[in-house]
Amino acid sequence: MKKYLLIFSIAISGAFLFHACGNAETSDTAKAAADMVGDKVGDAVKAVQVVNAEPGYKVGDKASDFKLKNIDGENYSLASLKEAKGYIVTFTCNSCPYSVMYEDRLIALHKKYEAMGYPVVAINPNDPEVKPADSFDKMIQRSKDKAFPFLYLFDENQEVYPAFGASRTPHVFILDKDLVVQYIGAIDDNAKDADAVKVNYVENAITSLEKGTKPNPDFTKAIGCSIKTKKS
Repeated sequence: MKKYLLIFSIAISGAFLFHACGNAETSDTAKAAADMVGDKVGDAVKAVQVVNAEPGYKVGDKASDFKLKNIDGENYSLASLKEAKGYIVTFTCNSCPYSVMYEDRLIALHKKYEAMGYPVVAINPNDPEVKPADSFDKMIQRSKDKAFPFLYLFDENQEVYPAFGASRTPHVFILDKDLVVQYIGAIDDNAKDADAVKVNYVENAITSLEKGTKPNPDFTKAIGCSIKTKKS
């Protein structure tokens, strides 16, 4: 930030120099200097914008489909869910306490909304070398223990979660039938106590879509564990 403030100060100085040098002999030189500094400031502003740009999808973006291995050993894409009107894409895992707290709620969401055309599609984005509890074999076991009724896919190459911009487990992205992102964020407003939930963000979003209106809110902060990436 100090670097960009310095460039901005130089730009102001250059502009002052240009205006201060009123005679014909120096004005062209001063103008050229001011223009050069102005270009540098413009480049710096663009650089800041690029650095600050958040990765992943925003509400209104169209997501790309993917194909990942499910706990049954078969590969699935969103397109393979033929009757779907939308998708509750949820990045989650075995090991995160927040993900565990939401398991029963994800099961309930799938049982309620899959029949309406909005299945839960759970994706484990974690690297099992960092979190052994999130290995594919452990996913299979967890799915059996909890009787997951939804797809539980493994983002083995860690390519899907960055495309979405997922940063936490759990992190929800509701897509419509055209794969347009309609909601991003948390499942509800109380991870620790399901009985104390006041706002069911995912349920409200789907209700809005069913009515033909836009979810409000369409973005909330995902609360959970950071995604564990491969060691470099």
